[in-house]
Amino acid sequence: MAVKFDLENGVAIITIDRPEARNAIDGATALAVSELIQRANSDRDIRVAILTGSGGHFCAGMDLKAFLRGELMRLPDVGFAGVTQARISKPLIAAVEGYALAGGFEMALACDLVIAAENAQFGLTEVKRGLVANAGGLVRLPRQLPAKIASELVLTGDIVPASLLAHHGLINRVVPSGEALNAALGCARKIAANGPLAVAVSKQVLSESQDWLSTEMFERQYQLTAPVFKSADAREGASAFAEKRTPIWRGE
Repeated sequence: MAVKFDLENGVAIITIDRPEARNAIDGATALAVSELIQRANSDRDIRVAILTGSGGHFCAGMDLKAFLRGELMRLPDVGFAGVTQARISKPLIAAVEGYALAGGFEMALACDLVIAAENAQFGLTEVKRGLVANAGGLVRLPRQLPAKIASELVLTGDIVPASLLAHHGLINRVVPSGEALNAALGCARKIAANGPLAVAVSKQVLSESQDWLSTEMFERQYQLTAPVFKSADAREGASAFAEKRTPIWRGE
């Protein structure tokens, strides 16, 4: 199995496990990652998911040998490895060590948060192979970085350190090498301790509101968030605060 799955206390860890190929994605791996992403999306016991890689690397992108064999790495409706175009209702955190290149970088761009080790290196290297970064790089990077920086990365295919991207706000936290997963787990546990309905709706508004007009954004936000204030979880959160105890969430 080219992908590992672990679940503990509401946090799922999806680990791409092809260290001999720097976790490059072939057809079988794409299907396996996609299935686990959908499992994280639908399982009520999962509050947060972490995407990472084994052997000191995140993901070197598409396996070019598999590409030449005609294998399918971009899946219908959900994109590269089932991540880049998937509609994921749970928070998804990328824990990055080593290389996050091409499709691997685009998978990280699709995540809500990115925790990277000091040794992490990122690049949209597709142009160096006569390809284009159309698994999200061309459309997401200019939304997450200053336009000129995004253009340089896309057009040169250069590989850059985590520190540069952190400087421009694309990475949440840079940690010592070997500590990306532990740091991501710490962040995931904080999120998992919060009201699941509130987290899901907050993520939805954060994502969808980027395309809303300023004249309609508060009304559209209200339509999504008003049910949260009427939920059982909202009453439980207030009661737990008043009674100085840990809330017991029901997700409804």
